[in-house]
Amino acid sequence: MLTAINPKLPMRNKTITKDFYLNKLGFQQFGSDYEGYLMVEKDNIQIHFFEFKALDPKENYGQVYIRTNDIDGQFQLAKSQNVNSTELEHKPWMQREFSILDPDSNLLTFGQEVF
Repeated sequence: MLTAINPKLPMRNKTITKDFYLNKLGFQQFGSDYEGYLMVEKDNIQIHFFEFKALDPKENYGQVYIRTNDIDGQFQLAKSQNVNSTELEHKPWMQREFSILDPDSNLLTFGQEVF
């Protein structure tokens, strides 16, 4: 039985990544403070990061789709924290969603099902 999935994304600088997720997106640090590794969580979502100092953000294709039951709240949080995002859109696949890029160009798309 599968119980969860925790994406692992690359980061160049742990301090910058930690600041972005904790102070801009409202996540909290999870677990111990490991060298070269970071775990953050918010509600039932957990994202892991591994240090990759040579990462070229222009060549990073890390992506995560995060489902929410409060897309408007997530969008307003991003806007209130001056996080650069796409507009909130209704997609043909029956989702309202928007996307952001983190400091390492990992793409986070937030979506809520439309009934």
